[in-house]
Amino acid sequence: MTTRIRRHVALGLRHTAVHGLCLLALGGATTAALAQASRLPITNEMRSTAERVAQAGVPLEDLAPNAPDSHTVQPGDTLWAISGLFLKTPWRWPELWGMNLQQIRNPHLIYPGQVLVLEKLDGRATLRVANGEAGVPTNTVRLSPRVRSELLDNGAIAAIPLNLIGPFLNEAVVFNTNELDTAPRIVAAQEDRVMMGRGDTAYVRGDLGGARDFRIFRQLVPLRDPITREVLGFEGRYVGTAEFTRAGETQLASAGGAGVVVPDTFRISSARMEAQVGDRLSPVPMQELVAYVPRPPASPVDGRIVAIYGDGLRAGQNQVVSINKGARDGMERGHVLALWRAGAAAVDTTGPTRQNIRLPDEKHGMLFVFRTFERVSYALILNVQEPVRAGDRFTQP
Repeated sequence: MTTRIRRHVALGLRHTAVHGLCLLALGGATTAALAQASRLPITNEMRSTAERVAQAGVPLEDLAPNAPDSHTVQPGDTLWAISGLFLKTPWRWPELWGMNLQQIRNPHLIYPGQVLVLEKLDGRATLRVANGEAGVPTNTVRLSPRVRSELLDNGAIAAIPLNLIGPFLNEAVVFNTNELDTAPRIVAAQEDRVMMGRGDTAYVRGDLGGARDFRIFRQLVPLRDPITREVLGFEGRYVGTAEFTRAGETQLASAGGAGVVVPDTFRISSARMEAQVGDRLSPVPMQELVAYVPRPPASPVDGRIVAIYGDGLRAGQNQVVSINKGARDGMERGHVLALWRAGAAAVDTTGPTRQNIRLPDEKHGMLFVFRTFERVSYALILNVQEPVRAGDRFTQP
């Protein structure tokens, strides 16, 4: 599977591990890689579910209608897709893991080439690995130690297609206040240019705080709750990235005259749109070790779509939306949510008089939360029957 990794360090990566939850750059020897994966989150609830299911398997009625007798794990598979092959509800991955807890000891480590065999007995189903022990890769890949930013194709399995959300991990940012007003800013361009693209020089003033790599943002856009109209945060309009190349200075004038300020020099390293004078800079954060565990929220949720990311008015499958629930509401990365289509207005003509009615809401899609802020989260539309709009409703699945 091709997955975007931004500026990761590949330190003698020895295994192309297939993670049930996330794609990682695991450094060091094989044991270090396995130890790193073993620390990925497995909640008590997940383990409890797996242990319970492992004792007796899954009822046959919980299997997908066309569940195969076996499946060979392929590069490009995702845990979501594999779970969907065997179970009616893909986010119930702990049950897929728990079907054979003895062989699939850690759901974060499933490798290409493994054959998953479905066995049915006495109204129950179990899953076993047919071609060897789980956690043993079928091949190894050695990468030279270096820092790089590129697309990797190492056959790793993620919970969902990570290439769809990779660009948003640094680009989709919500600020609690209009804090970019005091951030470093582009004050001029080389040769009096109005617009700057990749490779161009930009001159910046402001406190850099010792950072060298920055994201560039245009104006902040307020995100308002569709129901209350309260501002939940400010979304930064992502422009690109810039790298510090030379420090500025203040040159003192002779004979008591005013000093001359020489701004810091930057190079535009990437551009989603052309940078311009007045754009603001924010340091690139440390890349998080992200584990995506598909699961429903632990408690009921009832929220609304705030906006379609970008300038769109409607969104479809594989697009990103912001929602009006964040960390303070219990929203977590990996939460799966159901999208609802509002019931249409209709007229009952079957009675003695015509009566206006409203049809019930219907589920018509799924969201996958991949980034959370205090009061807002970003979610990927996994599937949907009709276009999604701001104000559309979502709940727990």
